[in-house]
Amino acid sequence: MAPPTAPPTAPPVSPPAPRRPSAPGAAPEAEHPFLTWLRTPRPAAQPGVWRFGHRPKPPEEIGRTPGRQLVGGAVISMLCGWLVWSLLWHGYFGPYWKWPLKALVPGDWDELTREWMLSSYVYYGLWFCGLVVLFARIGRVPEIWRRYGGPAWSSLKRRTGVRLPPALLPERPDRIPRPLLVRRAALALAGAVAAWELCYDVFGEIWLWPLMRVIPVSWMRPPMYFYATYAYYTLFIVLFLTAAARIGCWGELWRRYRAPDRPPRTSGALTGRAAPPVPDEDPADWPRLRAEGAPDAAERLAADARRGLMNDVDRARIERAWEAVRNRPEWRPAFTDAVLRAGAAACAHPSGARDLPVRAARHDLVTGQVRIGTAAEDRRNPYDHRGVGWALEPGLLGTSLLAVGPPGCGKTAGLVRPVLESLCLQALAGRAAVVAVGAAGTALAPDEAFDVVIRIGRPDSAYDLDLYGGTEDPDEAAAILAEGLVGDLAAALPGGDGRRAATALAQILGPYHGAHGRFPSVQELRELLDGSPAAVDALRDRLAATGQGALARELDARERQARRPGDPAPMLADRVALLDRPAFAGFFDTGDPKRTFSLRTLEHPLRVRIDLPERGHAEASRMLARLILAQFTESAAARADRSLFACLVLDDATHTVTAESVRGLQRLRSAHAGAVLTLRTLDDVPETLRSALLGTVGCRMAFSGVTTWDGARFAEVWGKEWVETRDVTDRQIIAHEPLTRALHVLRRVVTGRAVTAQSVTVRTVERERWSASELAHAVPPGHAVLSVTSVRGVATPPVLVNLRD
Repeated sequence: MAPPTAPPTAPPVSPPAPRRPSAPGAAPEAEHPFLTWLRTPRPAAQPGVWRFGHRPKPPEEIGRTPGRQLVGGAVISMLCGWLVWSLLWHGYFGPYWKWPLKALVPGDWDELTREWMLSSYVYYGLWFCGLVVLFARIGRVPEIWRRYGGPAWSSLKRRTGVRLPPALLPERPDRIPRPLLVRRAALALAGAVAAWELCYDVFGEIWLWPLMRVIPVSWMRPPMYFYATYAYYTLFIVLFLTAAARIGCWGELWRRYRAPDRPPRTSGALTGRAAPPVPDEDPADWPRLRAEGAPDAAERLAADARRGLMNDVDRARIERAWEAVRNRPEWRPAFTDAVLRAGAAACAHPSGARDLPVRAARHDLVTGQVRIGTAAEDRRNPYDHRGVGWALEPGLLGTSLLAVGPPGCGKTAGLVRPVLESLCLQALAGRAAVVAVGAAGTALAPDEAFDVVIRIGRPDSAYDLDLYGGTEDPDEAAAILAEGLVGDLAAALPGGDGRRAATALAQILGPYHGAHGRFPSVQELRELLDGSPAAVDALRDRLAATGQGALARELDARERQARRPGDPAPMLADRVALLDRPAFAGFFDTGDPKRTFSLRTLEHPLRVRIDLPERGHAEASRMLARLILAQFTESAAARADRSLFACLVLDDATHTVTAESVRGLQRLRSAHAGAVLTLRTLDDVPETLRSALLGTVGCRMAFSGVTTWDGARFAEVWGKEWVETRDVTDRQIIAHEPLTRALHVLRRVVTGRAVTAQSVTVRTVERERWSASELAHAVPPGHAVLSVTSVRGVATPPVLVNLRD
């Protein structure tokens, strides 16, 4: 079915990116948040790491000195340096430390002359600086600054906004256009010349005063005065030229004219800020389109980006359209024409929307990630992940995700809503199709964020759900419907599975579809399962009238099996009766295909939300959830075009996991699809399927408040790791000598403890990554332990994530 047209939405919103001061003289377009977001580096990282502006952590220091010991050593080193300087200054070392000074100065200088005093103070300053450097290195002051001073200064600058004037500390001169750069260099040179003229002609006597105070009296005549004066002039000229080169960015100007083809230097990858764009590789200029034969379209898109008419969804959508054009070259003229006519609004989603009305999470559509939290600074987290942003993406959701936690722990707000919001944005970009299933009133996302909203049991619902999954094959429809109706009771059915229930349904659906060209409604299906003579005779007469005798034999087989013990038809009829209620009147109607929604439309970038009537019809809601899960796994695997990522978000999967659904989840990874399931506890899953379910999904998430029984399952699936342990043993010392024994007795009287010696044993043992007790009692509120696996098989260990950060 074609997706409906959504109501007009708000104007496109640029991606949420913090503003930063632009470089001095930078072009105005560089200040736009979209360009800053687009140019921000996204280095490769492990699965689950938020790559937007990510900076890899330095290697871990295995033998890192504790901070208390480090600061104490620095204080002791400072006191020792102070003591040495005090001894030198007060003459405790005699005249020996002044021998170098007396050997260098002329012999005719008396200690009361100005020259001797100046030389001695210079000598004292050199000694003082040398002692400071020596004892600072002994006290490891540089390491203290790297550990505490640097981060504190960076945090202070972020909080207070303290920055040096741009003229003294220009940022990113490589972004300044060449004409402005030349003008800036010329003005800096003119300023240096003007300053020199002022010093030389106007402030002559004042300017030369330091020189007159420093040079000896004997140098006041040529040629020594001449040399000293011009050395003084040269020093000031060098200072003025250095300041002019710094302010005027002469180095950048030299690099541009000396090597114009060489890309400018950048530190963006190291600082985590937006990398300076290279003219031929600036993502805002769409270099791929230029290189592959669409320069006109690239020019139009680049102009819209710089004018602020493009957002992140537009960028991702047009990139997706260009990928399709590359596979189908005959579409290139149509693509170019659409871009030239509509610009950033080209190749729009069928609904016409270019963004969601509201965003609650941070998204990066370049990588397809959505940030859900920050890895905690916890000893149980791997060092590389501590303090790093944590995110999910289709490459991880393709292995499916299972989240377990009690009510109120934050599953919906911290996981389901951000993931669903990200998938809706991916759908607007033409990259995904999403189906969200939850109880009515859960408010997973506003109605404007979806193309199709199905409110089962409410008369104001504009759409209906197809019970048969949109298939025309009676056997396939029977298997899907049997899974939804009695999948949770398959173990109680004869044979231990649902094959007999699927056979019974096929014996009814096949003849009915052959006679009427459609499948029966809920009321008609219930009558046929109950074996109503009127309904069966009417179907038989219709088959005879159409000449389909082979299908009539299916009805005969159904009548014979109905007389046998253990027939599943009565159980199926009872389950269908849950849907044959006045609240569902008008729903599940097979006679109006335009109103009925089918999961066979997952080949289109649709956003679908299905509200289940859980409050008044809990058992029917669970049955419908099982049916939707079965239809999704079957439809996603049967798609002919798997270029779109299909995802099912099931907010509450209580009593929906069956043996057949677990097998269906296993097939999703190869079908470019996935599912997000949440549970209050693993007790809602049959005991025989708990280990299989945890082994099937690639992403597992345990929220705070899980029970020790659930924690034991997670601890088992996460396995163990080798860790180094230290065992400290206190051993009492027995003294045999009289003096030593007397000292031990005295120490015991004073301290109240026996004299002991410690022995340390270091061992490597295998322990659980997270024990059941830690999962149940050591996970703080608002946190969850998450492990992810990519579709390529790259896995990460379980990480404690703060979902509120």
